[in-house]
Amino acid sequence: MSKKKKEKKIHLFEEVLQLLKDVKKPLNYKQISARLGVDDQAQRTLVSFLLRDMEKKKVIKEAGKGQYVFAGFRQRTEEQPQKRSSGTGDYIEGRVDMTTTGAAYVVVEGKDQDIYIAQRNTLNAMDKDKVKVRLIQDRRGKKPEGVIEEIVQRAKSEFVGTIQLSKDFAFLNPDNPKIPFDLHIPLDKLKGAKDGQKALAKMVKWEAGRKNPQGEILKVLGDAGLHNTEIHSILAEFGLPNEFPEGVDKEADRIPTEITKEEIAKRRDFRKITTFTIDPADAKDFDDAVSVCKLQNGRWEVGVHIADVTHYVKENTELDKEGYLRATSVYLVDRVVPMLPENISNVLCSLRPKEEKLCFSAVFEMDENAQVYNKWFGRTVIYSDRRFTYEEAQSIIETGKGDFSEEILLLDGLAKKLRAERFKTGSIAFDKLEIKFHLDEAGNPTGVFVKAMKDSNKLIEDFMLLANKEVALFCSPSKGDKGKGTTAPFVYRVHDKPDGEKLKAFAEIAARFGYKINLKNELTIAETMNKTLKDCAGKPESNMIEMLAIRSMAKAIYTTNNIGHYGLGFSHYTHFTSPIRRYPDMMVHRLLEVKLQGTSYKSKENTLEVQCKHSSEREKLAAEAERASTKYKQVQYLSEKIGQEFEGMISGVTEWGIFVELTENHCEGLVRIKDAKSDRYYFDEKNFCYIGSRSKRKLSLGDKIRVEVRKADMIKKQLDFSLVE
Repeated sequence: MSKKKKEKKIHLFEEVLQLLKDVKKPLNYKQISARLGVDDQAQRTLVSFLLRDMEKKKVIKEAGKGQYVFAGFRQRTEEQPQKRSSGTGDYIEGRVDMTTTGAAYVVVEGKDQDIYIAQRNTLNAMDKDKVKVRLIQDRRGKKPEGVIEEIVQRAKSEFVGTIQLSKDFAFLNPDNPKIPFDLHIPLDKLKGAKDGQKALAKMVKWEAGRKNPQGEILKVLGDAGLHNTEIHSILAEFGLPNEFPEGVDKEADRIPTEITKEEIAKRRDFRKITTFTIDPADAKDFDDAVSVCKLQNGRWEVGVHIADVTHYVKENTELDKEGYLRATSVYLVDRVVPMLPENISNVLCSLRPKEEKLCFSAVFEMDENAQVYNKWFGRTVIYSDRRFTYEEAQSIIETGKGDFSEEILLLDGLAKKLRAERFKTGSIAFDKLEIKFHLDEAGNPTGVFVKAMKDSNKLIEDFMLLANKEVALFCSPSKGDKGKGTTAPFVYRVHDKPDGEKLKAFAEIAARFGYKINLKNELTIAETMNKTLKDCAGKPESNMIEMLAIRSMAKAIYTTNNIGHYGLGFSHYTHFTSPIRRYPDMMVHRLLEVKLQGTSYKSKENTLEVQCKHSSEREKLAAEAERASTKYKQVQYLSEKIGQEFEGMISGVTEWGIFVELTENHCEGLVRIKDAKSDRYYFDEKNFCYIGSRSKRKLSLGDKIRVEVRKADMIKKQLDFSLVE
């Protein structure tokens, strides 16, 4: 077949497929030809052969003799006009937040409400694209609505998905449900990819009038459903690197490991003061340690010692540039994608036991009631006497016995007093459960368990919070700084006040379980939310209540504009304590050094703000990647339990079904309400629940329910449950 004929067949394939999607009823080849305007007999014959080929590939199915219907091939974007009539209305730019239905919202910076975009008005826009929108009148008057007139900037051009291959054409079906199209891949651009394999593809062009963009395969990832393939798919989907550039590794390896006497002489020496680390059992990078000693005045000196990463990683080096690009370490279920090379994160800067290490420290003079009298910030040298796991430290807290038990019990007592004072002044006690997996040698999950915060975790957390708060207060510009050459800008970790409507909705849901949220003011909100979180702890609804509480809050970000941290109840807050895994902490270390030296920071405030925005975006991407890997493992775990029944709780209610979180393992799946067999349920939009037409059974958020595992789709990372009546 000539190249021209192949292209014609590919175009015809797309047109036939789209037609069957749109019509949604069986058609034969004559009806299809007529609707497509194909009146040439040779072309009509080609349509007939093409239909049989598509049916063999299970792209379409035969609904009657010679009649075909769409068979569930992933829906692609409807053809959109490239130019629209000018119309009337205001124009505005924003970022696309695509939904899985094909409709979208455009998020505009500085605007409270997002702009709704119907599927027919998306102009082939993709998730996170920067677009120009024309506002139109919303007949319902409920929300702003618009039409995308121009795609200003594509957010991404590379996609991970599954190859669907035919004799003369191929498509990549993207994993991300928010990508509403498939990529057409010419056969000479497949790079050996086979039908059903996962691959990374690049979009190379999208011709006007074409329903699908054209792409080429960059890398074949392997057979879909296998552990390594799926994890590498997640890495590729989120643009997470597998390794460091050669120059970065070489630069890290060239850094001298010896701590010289000259360097020690510049620092405050803590090597003879009791110091230890408390970290997860599987941790390799220990970036924080605590020290404690009794002062002659009867008070306690508590040191929070943080790895001095910026001593080794200088600004504008290859190491620094790579660290900034990554901005954060990413923790997937079976591996870490580190911000800095192993020689830095696990060796030079890791505060390993029985080794001298360079630190940046915050040191506090405290009494037995945890009141701070004096504070000191600066560079230090330490010697860690012991490495504790959280479990070991917890055992000492509970039994009072073990290495350094006196020091750990003292710090635990001080931490609890710091915590109590924090809650009094408006801090909210979020304590979200962390889902973990037992994996076999092949990476397959053999069990699911929940990692809860205990006193040993909170001990470290409270002293890190103290250090972060006090560093932010110390570095914040004051009236006396003007004209003295000291740096004015600083990097804050801020958390805005929650949206009133979201809080109100959360309060209504909490009330269904007997919990009261008092919305009178910020302090009453914090007090009653803390009481709710405490009272529901250990109960089936605890995880859901905490999740909904977090969703009612704004997202914390990095910025040079300090508005305080609502969730912690702090007027000033930053991130100082994890420079091995967070780039903003490295920025803060450099700014703290400038403050201590009384010199001027060479970067301008707007440069810092750009770095803050980049770090916030990378943090969000890392969280999405981590959730994707967790979801994949949950689906894989339950794929071995098809047909089994579990107790669960309704964690979400939508127009197409209910989400259920299983009590035993916290895996979440969807019950598609149309699949309920014993009754016909209708959606009560006002009360956000489903009601059975015959049985009057009500399915509401938070209800306990029994479900059966119906399907586990490891490619889409989705679980389907069915109701057990």
